Amino acid sequence: METILFPILLVAGIGLILGLGLAIASKIMAVPVDEKAEAITECLPGANCGACGFSGCGGYAAALSSGKATETNLCAPGGNAVAAQIAEILGTSAASVMPTVAVVHCLGNSTNSEDKMNYQGVSSCRMASQLFGGAKECTFGCLGLGDCVDACDFDAIHICDGVARISSIACHSCKKCVKACPKGLIKMVPLNVTQAAVLCNNKEKGAVARKHCKAACIGCMKCMKACEHDAIKVESFLATVDPEKCVGCGKCHEACPVGCIDLITPKGE
Repeated sequence: METILFPILLVAGIGLILGLGLAIASKIMAVPVDEKAEAITECLPGANCGACGFSGCGGYAAALSSGKATETNLCAPGGNAVAAQIAEILGTSAASVMPTVAVVHCLGNSTNSEDKMNYQGVSSCRMASQLFGGAKECTFGCLGLGDCVDACDFDAIHICDGVARISSIACHSCKKCVKACPKGLIKMVPLNVTQAAVLCNNKEKGAVARKHCKAACIGCMKCMKACEHDAIKVESFLATVDPEKCVGCGKCHEACPVGCIDLITPKGE
């Protein structure tokens, strides 16, 4: 009996000593918990997209709690609801979130832009673009291999006829797709009012651009002349729209001879 009891007591004693040691160590080495930061983190959507300018939701929450950040409206995926919750925790007034949507500035589908080669490499836009700018004739256009699709956590992006398309309803403005596109084709457009957007990124001369894509901007300046609000400028043979000046009148859309200017309307319209 004693031969069995002694090992049991020995093991139990060692376990008790180790348990006490761990308990004491946990008290001595405990990291102070920032309850305010934890509360803010629980409000955030957990996308960890970095659109706020911090290292994910935890980084933004820590910055707000410590006072390093004071703007409660930096979480685009969370919108005004999250901004209001954060403001309540901090005891400040809530700032509104400017609604935006990601838009692919390209119309280079299989009808408008042909392939110059049969690409059989890794199915990645970033990898394909390193090989002569990609398989399409237009080296400025969407390659349609889905890097932006993989980056999106909200199933808002799909490849349609070789070009990425983004649902304004499903988009949470996290900007992950913006970072993922090697061509820089995806840009954020205000969604609280109707806005014009040039769905092209080709900076070649008109004749060359038109040869590579039927829907390419040719830099003709007709849109710029039609705009009464000085919202459009043409540089490097490409028209761009200033969202702060654009009133969404649609005159540039009507004037564009190739149809590469579209009107982005608020959700639900």
